[in-house]
Amino acid sequence: MQLVSVAALAENRAIGRDGEVPWPHIEADVRQYRERVAGSPVILGRRTFDSMRDDLPGSRQIVVSRSAEAVDVPTAVVADGVESAIARAEAIADGADTDDGIAGDGDTAPVYVLGGGAIYELFQPHLDRMVLSHVTESYEGDTFYPAWDAAEWTVAAETPFDRFTLREWVRRGDAA
Repeated sequence: MQLVSVAALAENRAIGRDGEVPWPHIEADVRQYRERVAGSPVILGRRTFDSMRDDLPGSRQIVVSRSAEAVDVPTAVVADGVESAIARAEAIADGADTDDGIAGDGDTAPVYVLGGGAIYELFQPHLDRMVLSHVTESYEGDTFYPAWDAAEWTVAAETPFDRFTLREWVRRGDAA
C-alpha cells in the first residue's frame, strides 16, 4: 500500500479558510482530484468527512475521529488515530476489509489522505507520495498544509495548468 496525500495549496501553503478553499473555484483541479481518488480508499478527518457528505470521495472512507464511534455511511468506517487508520487502510488495500472480497494489490494500491490540516500533519511522517496542486498566488487562510523537508522529497512529475501546477512528490529512497 502507498499512502499518498492529495491537496491543493496556495504559495503560502494555505488550504482553507472558514471551511472552504480560499481561492476562486478551479474546475480543472477539482476534476483531476476526483478522477484520481474515485476508485481508491481515502483517509480524512471527521470535519472534512462531514463537509463532503453530499459528494463523498473515494470508494471507501476512513474517518479519523476521537469523538465519533461510527458514521451512518455504509462505505465509511471510523478510526481513532493514525495507526488505526493505517491498519484499516492496509486491510482495505489488501482486500481483507471489502464487501466484494476482491483482493487489492497491497504493495502498490494507493490510499489517499485528504485532510483537513490536522490530518495532513498527523500523516505526513507516514506518506510515500504527495500529489499537490500548487495554486498560483498566496491567499489568506486559517488552515495550512504542513511544511515538509525538501531534502526528503523529490518532484517525480509536474504538469502545468491554468492557475495551478500539479506536482507529484516522492519521498527520497522510496520506489515510486
